[in-house]
Amino acid sequence: MNMNIFNQEDDFLVGNPRDNYFEIAKTANANIVNMEIEKILQRLAVAEKMLEEKGLEAEYEKLLKYIKSTDLSDLENRTNSLFIELVGNIVTQCE
Repeated sequence: MNMNIFNQEDDFLVGNPRDNYFEIAKTANANIVNMEIEKILQRLAVAEKMLEEKGLEAEYEKLLKYIKSTDLSDLENRTNSLFIELVGNIVTQCE
């Protein structure tokens, strides 16, 4: 069964990655969306565990300063990449 969740095949390539994700998440199979969110959260949990093991959670103030000094466009690009990855993973499983 071919489930096309787009009006046009290339709709997910146009526009804001965040908006695209939330639009896709509304119409895609909920089990697939939940599974992909869980994968992203597992990656976050691993990253947090690595920080804790390196003793960086004790340096919370330094981490906050680092975040504030970090190039926001780089963080925005990384966040957009994650949204694009989520959309791609969801779409390929819904086809």
